[in-house]
Amino acid sequence: MSQAVERRIESLDDLRDVASAFDLTAAVCSIVPLGSGNVNDTYLVEAGDQKVVLQRLNTGVFRRPELVMGNQQMLSRHVQKRLNADRNLGEAGLLAGRRWELPRLICTRDGGCTWHRCSDGGFWRTTTFVADAHSVDVIEHRRQARELGWGLGVFHQLISDLPVEQLADTLEGFHITPRYLEAYHRALVHTSVPSTPLGQECLAFIRERELIVSLLEDAKARGDLPLRPIHGDPKINNMLLERSSGEAIALIDLDTVKPGLVHYDIGDCLRSCCNRLGEETTDFDAVHFDLDLAAAILEGYLAMASSFLQPVELGFIADAARLISFELGLRFFTDYLAGNTYFKASHPEQNLHRAVVQFRLVASIEAQEAALRALVQQLSEPTALTLAA
Repeated sequence: MSQAVERRIESLDDLRDVASAFDLTAAVCSIVPLGSGNVNDTYLVEAGDQKVVLQRLNTGVFRRPELVMGNQQMLSRHVQKRLNADRNLGEAGLLAGRRWELPRLICTRDGGCTWHRCSDGGFWRTTTFVADAHSVDVIEHRRQARELGWGLGVFHQLISDLPVEQLADTLEGFHITPRYLEAYHRALVHTSVPSTPLGQECLAFIRERELIVSLLEDAKARGDLPLRPIHGDPKINNMLLERSSGEAIALIDLDTVKPGLVHYDIGDCLRSCCNRLGEETTDFDAVHFDLDLAAAILEGYLAMASSFLQPVELGFIADAARLISFELGLRFFTDYLAGNTYFKASHPEQNLHRAVVQFRLVASIEAQEAALRALVQQLSEPTALTLAA
C-alpha cells in the first residue's frame, strides 16, 4: 500500500523524548531511520542491549489509529497463544520446531498504553525488533519464493481461527475493486482522455475488462468466499527472512490487518513476487508472470493454508492473481489521470508507466490462466501437500 504523504521528520531530541515514553530496559543511546516505507515514519532504537522499532503512524491514512492498535493487540494475543501451544508440540507442531515471530507491542511507562501521543499530536507505537533478519525486493531463487509463500501461509493459518468480527475494518474499501473502477470513471469525467499510445493502451485494456472487477465481491456476496482475518499488504519486502538460514520468520507491517478475503493477500503476494522486473520497469514488453515462481510460492503457501481453506476458495486463487494485478494498474492509471495525487511519482508519467506494467502482467496471467489453475489444483492434492510439508 503506497500513498503520497508529507513526511514529518522529528529532531533527534524529539525522537528521544518519544522513545523514552515507552517502557524500555535502558536509556536510549541510538536512533536511526529504518526501512523505506511510504506511509509511516520508522526508526530503529537502541536502548542498552535492547533494540526496538519506533513508528509514527500516518493518521492521514489511518484516521482512527486506536482501531489499528486494537487490531494489533487482538492479533498479538491470539498469535502468541497459538505460538506458545505450537512450541510445546515441538517437531509435531504446525511449525515443526521452526522459528516464527510476531513483533510484540511495548507499552508506555505511565499507564501501560500501547501507543503514545506527543505534544504535536503525533501517534506513536513501539514494537520488538526481529533480530538476524532481512527482507528482499526481488526474489533471488526458487527456494526463497517457497519461503515467502510458506510465511504467508503460516500467518494465515495462525489467524484462521481468530473471530473476524473482533477486528475493525481500518481501511474501508481497500481492495474492493468495483470502488476503484468508480473512481476511475470519475477521473475520466474531470480530465482529458490521454492521446499517447500508452494512455490509449490503458484505456482500451480497462474497457475490455470492466466486467471482471466484481468477481471476488460477487463471490463474497453469494457466500462462496468467507470473510477472514488478513494481513492486507503482504508485499515481498514485508516478509522477513532469517539471515543465517534464509527461512521466513516474520510478516511485519501489521497496520492493515483487518477483515477481508485471503485472496486479496495471496493475489497481491503472487502479483508482487512473480514479476521479476518489478513495478518500476519501463521494459514493458519483457513484463512476464513467472509461473515457476508462482509454483514455488503456492507450494509453500498451500502446505500451510490448505487445511483451513475451503475447496471453493482454492478455485479463486488464479482469479485473485489476475484481479489484484488489474486493480493496482487501475489505481495507478486513475492517479495518473488525476495528476499523481496519491502514489508518489518522481516524474509525470511514472504512474502511467506503473499502470502499463501491471496491465502487461495481467495479460501474461491471462495467457497462462489454464496452467495456473492446474497448478493450484495439483498443489492442493493431499499427496502434493504431504510432499511440500
